[in-house]
Amino acid sequence: MSGNTFGSLFAVTNFGESHGPAIGCVIDGCPPGMALAESDIQPDLDRRRPGTSKFVTQRNEADTVEILSGVYEGRTTGTPICLLIRNTDQRSKDYGDIVQTFRPGHADYTYWRKYGIRDPRGGGRSSARLTAPTVAAGAVAKKWLYEKYGTIFRGCMTQVGELPIGFEDWAHVESNPFFAPLADVSAIEDYMNVLRKSGDSCGARLRVMAEKVPVGLGEPLYDRLDADIGKAMMGLNAVKGVEIGDGFASVAHKGSMHGDSLTAGGGFASNHDGGVLGGISTGQNLEVAIAIKPTSSILVPRESLNTSGQPVDVITKGRHDPCVGIRATPIAQALLALVVMEHALRHRAQCGDVPVPAGFE
Repeated sequence: MSGNTFGSLFAVTNFGESHGPAIGCVIDGCPPGMALAESDIQPDLDRRRPGTSKFVTQRNEADTVEILSGVYEGRTTGTPICLLIRNTDQRSKDYGDIVQTFRPGHADYTYWRKYGIRDPRGGGRSSARLTAPTVAAGAVAKKWLYEKYGTIFRGCMTQVGELPIGFEDWAHVESNPFFAPLADVSAIEDYMNVLRKSGDSCGARLRVMAEKVPVGLGEPLYDRLDADIGKAMMGLNAVKGVEIGDGFASVAHKGSMHGDSLTAGGGFASNHDGGVLGGISTGQNLEVAIAIKPTSSILVPRESLNTSGQPVDVITKGRHDPCVGIRATPIAQALLALVVMEHALRHRAQCGDVPVPAGFE
């Protein structure tokens, strides 16, 4: 199976299955000399991990990360960094009923048709469990980018199902299980309680951003920064839409309003383009929004087929998120960090000696 490595200069190879003994990744290309310990990575994994509230899957994984290589005496050596996360709470018997059937909306059918074999336990390789190594790798990228440029990554939920979520303050995001920028999340709790008891699921909309991004990241044609961001976000389980800046709202804009005017010192009066022009970062905040579809594994009966082509009704038992978007915020932040890290290393290699013009410091 190919397609398991993300990036070139900061290459992250993801391995493992949902119900295997362990999952993890190998990071190749991390610059040497950066202080790195498990404690730098674990907080991000704790934000993503299952079992943290009644509104997410009750699979109880500690998601404790182990650094197996690439660090000596507390600093990166420039050699591949292997990060391992052991699976400790698999319950494969929950998936016995779907070995010969295909869950609507899931990857069961496409994996079976492509490879002729699939691991049905927890979705195997297609499980959102495999986003944990991505978050771990993103934590490494975020640390280097913060130390080098002061770059900070943020994210929040802006809609769950039919319920819009307003914005009050970033400070509220870490104080509730929804990553909502609100002090009072009781309306979200009520909405999710009704949904959870019904056995159904819903989608979500998330906002992710990066502050203090250097000018000049990205290439002007095939490897545009916004194109790579789009590819990364579409690589996240259940994502069905990506917007950069104002996204689809730009359709209704006039050119006289949409263009971001330059101001003294190389600043901008607005950020309709989300921090990217011509595929290259402007130095403004990178603004990204993603749409996540409803969880495919639900208790509501649905029509499908079995491996013999016979009609069946499918009910997916087990421990599943009623909204996979709830835990997706730290994953989307990690993916954005991986893209920025890749392009930061590219830019440093090719254009590190390009001087900053006078008046644009």
